[in-house]
Amino acid sequence: MKKSHMLRQGRHSIPNAHYLVTAATQRRQPVFTNFNNACCASRHFYHPRVSELATTFAFVVMPDHIHWLIQLNGDLSEAVRRYKTYVSLSIGRRIWQDGFHDRMIKDETSLKAAARYIVANPLRANLVKDIGKYGYWNAVWL
Repeated sequence: MKKSHMLRQGRHSIPNAHYLVTAATQRRQPVFTNFNNACCASRHFYHPRVSELATTFAFVVMPDHIHWLIQLNGDLSEAVRRYKTYVSLSIGRRIWQDGFHDRMIKDETSLKAAARYIVANPLRANLVKDIGKYGYWNAVWL
């Protein structure tokens, strides 16, 4: 049985640790250029069933992927699975590639650098010239 939603072999979910998670849409389709889809993806970072496993510190919804900076309260694979499921159910179809990429953040300096990386994604992708003009991101440091 394929278990691509799980952490890579040898990796562990560490409660209270911070993770930078990246998940992409199937075939990198630009699902989130649609306003309603992007709003849905943004909203579900705070879904109660997701939030019980992961506290959101920052996120950005790009046209074909998301970046999510969290403090883990439970199992990482389950938190990502729940997020992806709620977004797909709200949109009405399966939209995600299997699996996700994660990187554990080990110190406060790296945590804030990861948040800056996330927030700057729309600028680097030339989607906007001013991050204030991009509506699909948030960070607790505002």
